[in-house]
Amino acid sequence: MSTTAPPVSRTPRVIASLVCVAQALVLLGWCAFYAYEIAIGASDDVTRAAMSVLLIALFAAALFALGHIWFRTDNWWPRTPTIVWNLLLLPVAWSLHQSGRSLIAVGVALLAIVGIGSAMATANEQQDAGRDSD
Repeated sequence: MSTTAPPVSRTPRVIASLVCVAQALVLLGWCAFYAYEIAIGASDDVTRAAMSVLLIALFAAALFALGHIWFRTDNWWPRTPTIVWNLLLLPVAWSLHQSGRSLIAVGVALLAIVGIGSAMATANEQQDAGRDSD
């Protein structure tokens, strides 16, 4: 008699995807802010601002790619970069809190914690999938 395991919920993967896409959109907003500063001449150092736009845009593209991979495939490798990225955001949130931007800090921290939690929850999916093939 063969038993089949219940289908694994894709909810953690969808949440991880949405978190990555949301973070990418926020980064694109920062790109627009720096580009606006360059356009109106508010930037003291145009080269630094342009390089910031480029670097932030690269991270946004990487996050969009992670979001796409989380949502469209069953690959397990995006878990590590998602967790690492979101762990790096926790000190950023603390720094924002210390600089008096507590509301933004809470948003960054909550999004990072949700990202870490959803990526970690996919470890259970992988273990369940491994048991199904045994």
